[in-house]
Amino acid sequence: MYAVYLMLNNTESDYYEEFPNTGRIYLNNASVSRMPTSAITAVSDFFINYSDAGPDSTVGREMVLDMARRVRRIISDMIHCQPDEIILTQSTTDGVNIVANGLDIRPHNNIIMRDVAHEHHANSFPWLSLQAEHRILKVNQNGLFNIRDMESYVDNDTAVVALTHALYNTGAILPLERIGRMLQGTTYFFVDAAQTVGNFGSYDFTKLHCDSMAFNGSKWLCGPMGTGLFYCSRKAASRLRPVAVGGESAIIYDDTKIAHKNMPDRFEAGYRNYAGLAGLAASLEYITRIGLDTIQHKNNKLSQAFKDNISDMRNITMYGPTDGHIGIVSFNINGQKSSDVVKILESRGVIVAEREIGGQNIVRISPHFYNTYNEMDATIEIIKKLL
Repeated sequence: MYAVYLMLNNTESDYYEEFPNTGRIYLNNASVSRMPTSAITAVSDFFINYSDAGPDSTVGREMVLDMARRVRRIISDMIHCQPDEIILTQSTTDGVNIVANGLDIRPHNNIIMRDVAHEHHANSFPWLSLQAEHRILKVNQNGLFNIRDMESYVDNDTAVVALTHALYNTGAILPLERIGRMLQGTTYFFVDAAQTVGNFGSYDFTKLHCDSMAFNGSKWLCGPMGTGLFYCSRKAASRLRPVAVGGESAIIYDDTKIAHKNMPDRFEAGYRNYAGLAGLAASLEYITRIGLDTIQHKNNKLSQAFKDNISDMRNITMYGPTDGHIGIVSFNINGQKSSDVVKILESRGVIVAEREIGGQNIVRISPHFYNTYNEMDATIEIIKKLL
């Protein structure tokens, strides 16, 4: 039995009841979100129906092709691109590696990225593993950098600029529209959009002017783990060498020669997580019915309500910008380890996360639209007792 009991009014419970739980307050959606009942059911139904149809049958093959088409159609509408520019992966990390290992990067080239102590591992480790010069942008306490510094770093040997749209630790939104316009047509621009797709309203991602972009299905899109999406413009696709090759992604000719298929097949060697795609398709249909702007508004309201209540408490240190951020709140209780705070909250039925900002460990909360104001209040009451 958990120490927190929730009394939900009808308005708040509209979304809450669609996400199965046993009373825990889950505030770690920037890591992995809960799934709606419809998505969980879709995964189960897929296994049953696919097995019944015969996995390697005409009907079975059409089932998986149809799911892939559904996901591509919804995602392409969401980020404003063509369906064949969406590659189905298993994670954001998967998409980063497609670019890092697919571009022709030589030792004399340089890669521009943010200070790795502030960057998510998914968008730093793949780049650091390459034999090239790494030009690291210095950042302030909120993870932001001076655009003039970046402008001075770009030259004819710059192979790629790899930046994150919104930061996982402070929620700060980077000025990628300006950077994308500056780099357009000159330097390959990669964006880690794990924290914005599904959490940024009906934003037109073409404004970023990026060549490719990676995100996953299990954060703000409420899909299963092991589902990822990689956007690659048709023009940029020709610059990437597929790092995996198989019968699904290539054809053989003249007995020994391989030719890569067209988009999106060229980057999809091997089977996909079809059961996960079934759940993801259902989640995408669910959140698009609600509306991305509605979801963003609710997320921002929940996080702001939490922030307003906690920021004036004694012995609380807040992190992150006061504006220009997504619905992530990071803080510490002075004199207490963030890991201890996370453990105490979990023991009382509240799931949050410990993350880092530079060398500083912090407590991060990241509510989603299915969370409630009652949950925010209950969490705040627990924190008050820890001060």
